[in-house]
Order: sequence, then structure tokens, then C-alpha cells
Amino acid sequence: MKGLPPKLYDVAYEPGLTVPAADGSPLLTDHYFPLADGDFPTLLVRSPYGRGLPWAPMYGVLFAEQGFHVVLQSCRGTGGSGGEAALWQHEAADGLATVEWLRRQPWFSGVLGTTGPSFLGYVQWALALDPPPELRAMVVQVGQHDMHGFYYPSGTFALESALVSAVGRVYNHRGVPSFTRAVLRLGRRIGKVGRALPLGQAYVPGLGCRVPFLEAAMEHPEAADAHWAGADAGVAAERLTVPTGLITGWHDVFLDQTLQQYDRLRRAGCDTALLIGPWTHTSALQRGWPEVFAESLGWLRAHLCDDPSGLRSAEVRVHEGGARRTWHDLPVWPPAATGRRWHLGGDGTLTGPAPATSSGAGAEGDASALASFRYDPDDPTPSVGGQLLSAKAGCQDNTALEARDDVLTFTTAPLTEPLRIMGPVGAELRVSTDTGHTDVFARLCDVDERGRSANVCDGLRRLSPTGAEPADRTGPVTVTVPMSSTAYRFAVGHRIRLQVSGGAHPRFARNTGTGEPLPTATRLVPSEVTLHRPSALLLPVTEDEVSPDHR
Repeated sequence: MKGLPPKLYDVAYEPGLTVPAADGSPLLTDHYFPLADGDFPTLLVRSPYGRGLPWAPMYGVLFAEQGFHVVLQSCRGTGGSGGEAALWQHEAADGLATVEWLRRQPWFSGVLGTTGPSFLGYVQWALALDPPPELRAMVVQVGQHDMHGFYYPSGTFALESALVSAVGRVYNHRGVPSFTRAVLRLGRRIGKVGRALPLGQAYVPGLGCRVPFLEAAMEHPEAADAHWAGADAGVAAERLTVPTGLITGWHDVFLDQTLQQYDRLRRAGCDTALLIGPWTHTSALQRGWPEVFAESLGWLRAHLCDDPSGLRSAEVRVHEGGARRTWHDLPVWPPAATGRRWHLGGDGTLTGPAPATSSGAGAEGDASALASFRYDPDDPTPSVGGQLLSAKAGCQDNTALEARDDVLTFTTAPLTEPLRIMGPVGAELRVSTDTGHTDVFARLCDVDERGRSANVCDGLRRLSPTGAEPADRTGPVTVTVPMSSTAYRFAVGHRIRLQVSGGAHPRFARNTGTGEPLPTATRLVPSEVTLHRPSALLLPVTEDEVSPDHR
């Protein structure tokens, strides 16, 4: 691949080594190493997805070529390793058991780092819960720390990503042909799966088998449920001293978890760096791989090899989307910004900006209706792009979506000067529903001169009569919808748009309108959803003195 550094060493490897897990189960492990004399630091890469493609070439070979021992290991119960697989329960103990094995290897120098994406990031956080003294650096790439947060990122089941993830865990370590067939099967059937009832049975044809951990996730929606005990390894960041590099993308399904990791590390005073690119979860490891690999290599060399030449001077580097599409080096994320409100009008307008402390367009308590729509779970509002695990993620054309009767849009006049936003985006909406059950999906879009509406960031909030922000039939409630974060520049002549609807299916499981448990719900009840004044879009506006990095 173009953009990768030239190799420094030829590489050899020892396949199929057996490392005892915490309970003695054999963990199959491959060891890649430079063909050269001398001490080299070790990278531990633990995966539930097998040790073949893409892990062997991208991690085993590439990092060994740059002067690292690479220990690539299949997690318990996967890729030929013994024991019973579990989503998270064994990773901390098995990671420590692997480090104990490393201590007995003659080539281990006592200098250890970790790296890897997605769940390969989770196992790093699990090891960091009780970091061994040899652990000197971590690089978490598009990675997670909270299993419940993955399944319920906004209180609603992330159906499509949950199914895609299940395909990866069940089939990836069985080889490329088996995994490919499973991916194609899910792609053909995901629409039908998502619209059949009850969901706890309907998913089976899409995956080709029952998946107990997926069913358990559906059955336990609350983070406080004992089922999820120990599932959030992110608490490690609150006391960590191991230098940790973080890499994500604006449309990565784990963007918000990565920003949580960054905030925790900074509060703990831990040495950290953050890179956010114009990527989805998968494209970060494809077209983004040269930047991701360079960032990872620079961090690991600095902290494992005492070679800081690959580090940048700024703690944070983010890619700005929209008009300029450039990179910015920043001292911290988010940068200083002025919160501004854009008010929703009954004629579909979005007017402002006004200071974020404003009480809104109408008088306090004014509940006059702006607009309404009917959400029908039998014809759920479809999802288009956004933060997903699948190739459908990212920035997409929303024009057809916005033509639906169940999607409201509020749009500014064409901008007379550019507008840059950097930081978390949100919406404060006054909402009522005739059933008490509704999802509120809010999305920020950029509308160009031709009228093409492209999504920037979004979020969803579930309301119910017994929820934290209870919706009932007596009147509207104020709903705060976090819409993730972004760095984006709206161009002159473009328009800012807020999109509001009752869901994004199958990205999120549809709201059946009944409050029945997700896996066993069998009834569908439509709901009438109304927006009221005052409602507003909240944007973090930054000034032009934020200088771009042109490298």
C-alpha cells in the first residue's frame, strides 16, 4: 500500500504457539519477529477474529518489519484457542496470563506495548485495568471500552452494528470463505430480519445460527443490569499512567467512546494523543491505514524505543470536513467554541444564531406546535449512513430520506460567510406523542447549492412514559438529543439543516410503540409525534484563527 514506510528488517514467524490462559486453556499464538540481532520491544495483539487476514499482514508483518516482536493471539474459544468464548469476561485475566508467558521467553526484553482496532482495543483496556509493569504504551485504533455502550449507544439497541459484529465474532476466525458467505447472507436478509417479529427469533436467518451473546444483549437493555458487570473496561483510563494513543474517525461507530477515553485520560494526567480522521470504522483500516499506521508507529517508537521523532508537537489532530477538507493540530479537544442556537420555525426554517444561553424563540413554556409526523413501525424511517460498523457508514445523500412524510427538516437561508464548528453538537427539542413511546432522531446536514443534503453528525434519544425524560399524553417534554461531535466547515452558499424523525432503521431497532421487551415484542403501534416551540439546534462555533495543518 502506498504511503507506508519502507521495511527495516526481514521477518520470520513461529506459528501455532500455545500460551496458557488464566484457566489453563490453550491460546493459539503466532510470533512475528525481525531477522536481526539485538533486543526489540514486543507488541501484544489479541483478537477474537482469527490470526489470518487482515491481522497477519497488517499487524504481524508490518510491525515486525519496523523492529518489533509481534505476539498475535486468538482469544479464548476463537481461532482454534481452547476454552469457551465470552464477550468480555476472560480478557483481563487472559491478557495478564499472556504477559506471564512472555516473561519466560528468551527474546522478551521486558518492554511491552499493545495495539489493535475495534474489540482488539477492548482487550487493551481490559489489560489496563491492572496494567503489568512491562506495559509501556498502548494504541487503541477505532476501539471500544464499553460493551453495553456498543449495543445501546443512546438507550436504543444498535441493531445493524450488533448483527454485523455478531457475524465477525462467529465467522471471522473460521476463515475467509466462511466469513464472506456470512457477510453476504446478512446483507441480503438484514432488512427482512429487522422488520420481523419477535426480533429475538427473527435474527436467526440473517446470521445462520442462534447467537447466545446477542440474545443476552437484547434481553438486558439496562447498563446497571448484573449481566453487564465488568463490561465497561474504560474505568482503567481514570487511573492509567501508561501512555495511550487514540485513533478514530468522524463516522466511526466508536467515536463517542474514544472521546470518552480521551477525556478520562486527560483528567487522570496520562500522556495521550488523539487522531480523528475522515473515516468510518472500516475505512480507517483501509484508505486511512497509512495515517493510522504512521500515528501508531510513531507513538510506539516514542514510548517503547525512546525515539520521539515520529511524534507530532500537538496533542490532537483532527480532519475538518466540508468546505476545506484539511487537518488541524490542536492542543486539546474540543477547542474553545461559542455555543450558538439555531431556532426551529413552523415554516421549516432554521434561524439564528443566538447565544446558547437564550431561552429560545418563544416565551418560556410556549408549547405552540411547529410540525408533526406519524411514525409507523410497520414502515420504519430508514437509516442512511452515519456511525456504523458496515460499509453503509459515513456521509451519504439524504435527499430521498428527507422526501418522506415522516422526516421533518428545518433549514437556514444560504450562508453569506463560512461557518466552522468544532466539538459536540446537540438539539433541544420540545416533543409530545400520543402514545408516550417514541424515538427522536436528530441529524445535522450540509445542503449544497444543488440541494444535495449530506449528513454530518446525528444522535437518537428514546422516550417512554417511565424514562429519564418521560413522555406522556398530557403535553410536551424537553428532550436533549446529543448528536455526537464533529469538525466541519459550512461553505458560503450552503445551508445548514436539522433533520428530525422517529428513528433510523435498521441502524437502530425500531420503536414498536408498546414498551414491550425488545426480543419478545409482537405488536406494532404507530405514534403521532409533534415538535413544539421553543426547539433549537446547538452548534459549537469556532473562529477562523484555528489554523490548519497543511502537511
